[in-house]
Order: sequence, then C-alpha cells, then structure tokens
Amino acid sequence: MTPSLSLMLKVAPELSEVIERRYIVLRNVAFLQPVGRRGLAARLRWPERMVRNEVDFLRYHGFLDLAPDGMRVSAEGQQLLNELKDLVRELRGLFDVEQRLARRLGLQRVIVVPGDADVDETAKKEIARATARFLKEVLREGQVLAVTGGTTLAEVARSLPEESVPLGITVIPGRGGLGEDVELQANTVAAEIARRLRANYRLLHVPDDLPDEAVNSVVSQPQVRELLALIRRADIVLHGVGTAEEMARRRRLGAADVEKLRRLGAVGEAFGYYFDRQGRPVYQTGTFGLRLEDLAGCGQVVIVGGGRSKAEAALAVISTRYQDVLITDEGAALRMLELLEVGQDVSQTSLPAAADGAWGVKTG
Repeated sequence: MTPSLSLMLKVAPELSEVIERRYIVLRNVAFLQPVGRRGLAARLRWPERMVRNEVDFLRYHGFLDLAPDGMRVSAEGQQLLNELKDLVRELRGLFDVEQRLARRLGLQRVIVVPGDADVDETAKKEIARATARFLKEVLREGQVLAVTGGTTLAEVARSLPEESVPLGITVIPGRGGLGEDVELQANTVAAEIARRLRANYRLLHVPDDLPDEAVNSVVSQPQVRELLALIRRADIVLHGVGTAEEMARRRRLGAADVEKLRRLGAVGEAFGYYFDRQGRPVYQTGTFGLRLEDLAGCGQVVIVGGGRSKAEAALAVISTRYQDVLITDEGAALRMLELLEVGQDVSQTSLPAAADGAWGVKTG
C-alpha cells in the first residue's frame, strides 16, 4: 500500500469501506446498464436507501447518468472505475495474494480480480476482462491460440474489444463439442475470439466424447490430422476449470458414473481427466482434441476460472504442473490459500502415473 494511502486510512479508516462501496456500485452499473436503482439494489442485495445514497453521490459528481430507461456510467465514471480497480486491489491486498499463490503453486503469474463469482456475476465478467487484457498483452505474430469452451471462456470472447492483433494469429478449439449450449462450445468461443481479434481460425467439427472405435476413422482424415497436430503445439492454451460434478453434468455422464466419481473423491476435471483432492487422476473419459499430457508440448498454458467453489478443482488441476498462468477471482484465490495452509504445497507434489503412462511434465 502506498504511504499516502496508508496514512489516509489511518486517519480515516472508514474511507476504505466508502471507496469499495462506490466501486461496487459503479462496476455493477457498468455491467448491467441501463439499470434502475431498485434493480441494482436487488442485484447487490443492499437496502434501497444505501443504494440511493451512493447513486445520488455518483450522479452529483458526474460519474453516473440517469435516463428514462435507467442509469449508465458516464465517460468520467468509466475513467474513475478503471482507476479504482487497482486501488481496490491494493486495499484488499490482492497483489500480495497473487505473489503468494504464484509462489506456492509454482506458476509464472497469477492474476486475481476483486469479488467472488459464486455470489457476484460481475466478478466473472472481471475475470473475462482480465483474461482479454492478458491475451492482448502476450499474443505475438504467427502464434496459435487454442481455447476450450464453457461459461467463463464464452464471457472472455464477449469481453475482447474488436481490434486487430499482430498478423498471422490463428485461433482454434482445443477440443470437440460437449453437446451443450452452442454458445459455450469450444468452436463457438474460438470463432468469436478470432472475429474480435480479426484473426484466422479453424474449427473442429467432432464430438468430444467420440467412441474409441470411431476415433481412428476420424483421425485418418488429413484435415483432422493436420488440425490435431496444430492444436497439440499451440503457443497459448486457454482453458477453464470445472468441478467434477459440473463437468459430469456437461459431459452428460450417467448416474452410475456420477456416483463413481463421488466414491473416488473427484473434485475437478480438465481435458477428460477427473482429479481427487490430492491431484491424483481417478477417472478418465474420452476426449477429442487436446489431452492433458499434450500440454507438455504447448507453449504458455493459462487456466481461467473463479468462485470459491472452484478453488479445490483449480488446485487439483494445477497440481499436474502443466499450467503457467492462473486468472481467477478473490473468492477462489483466498480459498486456495486456505486449502494450501492445511494441505501440501502442490508445487512440490509428486505426479502419479497417468492412465496411459507417465505424465509428460512440462519443462518449457
């Protein structure tokens, strides 16, 4: 915390609460606009009187505009919101949280946004925006970006500004379809990211759970074989994290398989592998596209997801040591640190044998 801010909070500690409250109001209006005071109060679960007081202050100073259809953040308000983001991160100690998590998990970088996606939908949108900013920062000419599907990555695609990136970027889906809503499919996410970045893209028109007997037939097709080779040497891999229960539902596993996952203690899933609390793979489903062990041959692997409920799943997946960057929210990050305090440092975890041999530990 900067000396001046630290001094201000010593003299007037209530400033921290006021700043955070007004930041929350601005952030929610920005994501919900246009929105009325009553709707905002319901979303925040705050008393209407509290919301009215904050809205009146922000309107008086020109940070909110009021129209017949509701409130909107003004240009000055958007500028203030951008400036408040880092201030709120500092007030909440999120810079320290990022460093501690990166050190404990053996990651190159951790990015933590304020909030908890389990209870605040805007936190998921902030994760998406942070991921979009990260992509714009790291993408280089001629690189291949592989992405999976899911709600968070679909939000990432919607959060990217429509502008050009370095030439020759190709965006590809990291896996086949899961039979879920089309907007959550890896193909859809890849195409939307490519459109917004004005980049090239390729699609993988194959179900993720293709039966084993059909895989060889599909892979024999030159176009599919070429795309799989491209996926498995992607320069950047962007993937979400799901709890075992969530991914079993998305993969439409039967009741017997779901019960088996519970019995085996599965908490998280990535690329068809289900992991227990110690990060051991306890169950595997078919997956077409990137396999977990393929990540050893890829460039930078970025795991994205938030919400306190995802913390255990994220730790389990990160324990495979293929990930380089974590982008998450405050709720998940703090819960991960809690779990690490009572458990083993996953950066020191010995990897068990995979279903088809030894793990290809990433060394690049």
